[in-house]
Amino acid sequence: MRILGIIPARFASTRLPGKPMADIGGKSMVQRVLEQAKQARRLTEVVVATDDDRILGHIAQVGGKAVLTSTEHPSGTDRCYEALTLMGADRFDAVVNIQGDEPFLVPAQIDELCDALAAAKGGIATLAHHVRDDRDLDDPGRVKITTDVHGDALYFSRAAIPVLRNHTTGHRHAAFPFLKHIGLYAYRTGILQQLVALEPSSLERAESLEQLRWLENGFKVRVGLTEHPSFCVDTPADLEEARRIASRS
Repeated sequence: MRILGIIPARFASTRLPGKPMADIGGKSMVQRVLEQAKQARRLTEVVVATDDDRILGHIAQVGGKAVLTSTEHPSGTDRCYEALTLMGADRFDAVVNIQGDEPFLVPAQIDELCDALAAAKGGIATLAHHVRDDRDLDDPGRVKITTDVHGDALYFSRAAIPVLRNHTTGHRHAAFPFLKHIGLYAYRTGILQQLVALEPSSLERAESLEQLRWLENGFKVRVGLTEHPSFCVDTPADLEEARRIASRS
């Protein structure tokens, strides 16, 4: 399978403007993501999809490939689709959407995601990790997933799902195998084209989660399990923690 890895990198982040260019231990965040993604065995090619000339030039300086996309895209999925068309949609069977704010991305996660996509009858796959800390259950920034017996997503939520109705003592994560979403997606190219044509849905607007648009329109999302942790830089505090992690490595 010919798979294009795409790293959406929007300059105008609401909480961290210029986030892709943020320095973490002497390297920009987007450079770290790019270097990690290039180590994935299953990717045919990796490209950064940006809306800013500064990021475009920076990626060229560090020896990567980037394409300039519209500033008007409402989501990373839309940006990925434009990047796919710029790279040549007929050259690839699938796309992996790699979050540009995970500087310590584990390359093996991408390979695990590609394996999940190969088994996904619906042509979409993502990853999840078992919750190990109850604080993740109550953090709306940590998205939770429930799945059916086939491993396809039933629902994504910022709330703790399911609710343990009769649980009274002890850690909730020890009483039920809660799943925490890892923000990587893979799509067959034909499915990606269908996804970007969908209008925002009511569930998506309620939870501010784009993947609910797909479920609400009847698409199946296969959820692969990974043992590798994930660290997303979403706030100034996250950025400082990333710098501490980098200083110890």
